Amino acid sequence: MWKKASALGGLAAAALLLAGCGDPSASAQPGASETQPVTHAQGTTEIPASPARVAVFDLSALDTLDALGVGVAGVAGDNFPPYLSKYGEDGYAKLGTLFEPDLEAVNALQPDLAITGGRSSAKYQQVAGMVPTIDMRTDNNAPIATTVANTRMLAAIFGKTDEAEQRIARLEQSIENLRARTAEGGRGLIVLTTGGRMSAYGPGSRFGVIHTDFGVPTAAEGLDTSLHGEAIGSEFIRERNPDWLFVIDRDAAIGQGDAAKRLLDNPLVRETNAWKNDQVVYLNPVAWYLVGSGLQSTQTMVDEIAAAYERAEGTSAEGQ
Repeated sequence: MWKKASALGGLAAAALLLAGCGDPSASAQPGASETQPVTHAQGTTEIPASPARVAVFDLSALDTLDALGVGVAGVAGDNFPPYLSKYGEDGYAKLGTLFEPDLEAVNALQPDLAITGGRSSAKYQQVAGMVPTIDMRTDNNAPIATTVANTRMLAAIFGKTDEAEQRIARLEQSIENLRARTAEGGRGLIVLTTGGRMSAYGPGSRFGVIHTDFGVPTAAEGLDTSLHGEAIGSEFIRERNPDWLFVIDRDAAIGQGDAAKRLLDNPLVRETNAWKNDQVVYLNPVAWYLVGSGLQSTQTMVDEIAAAYERAEGTSAEGQ
């Protein structure tokens, strides 16, 4: 049922994103037309049929373009994960931060296409005033459908449909396999730690894919779905008593230490089923917090949670 729903959601989102393009694969071919219209999160933009100089202001978009083998000319930001570290080298124009584009640098680069999203979406209008720009859609209520639709949009623009569909097929199959494990695996709680503080996240939040698409039942209903989640303490974790505790260490993601394990190692958290059964999972903070919904980072998210459940199953089997 999930796979069918996901496919329908992905197709619907892709249809919205590419509305007015006709055959997206054909429109992305050199010589098919001078421009192609692409409908995205903030409108419809006429972009070159075959953009050659691409400026990227979103790590999720950069992740996906990298997966599809699409070259870029300039990037925003200065904190790239190891697998994207090449974009920090001198061969790529530096275009400011993810929150504040350097418009002079954009003007000097003269890109054919700019891509905003996530942290840079608020600056879309500024960038779009200088260069054809598309904005990557984010929908926390349908995270995987959003990732699939964004991937298909980029693949259509750059003529990478075959590569994209292979990656999407692998992603969807791995999610289906994961859901078979999570359905009866117990309730989970997602916690982000930073500066000695904790916030909890549930379905519909920026990390809610664990519950919505990955199928982990929630240990806490009605959590705030705002960007910063709902502030909690160790007492909250003990009271909700999750079977799984999924931890995202923001400080580690931005290179400011690794304090999550010390913060959670306390008498209250130790009383939970998650702690007692060794089911506290420290998620890859780069994939979850820094990059987000890129094609590669999303696959990393699925794979690491699947590995955690596989380990738990192995431990359970050994104890029988």
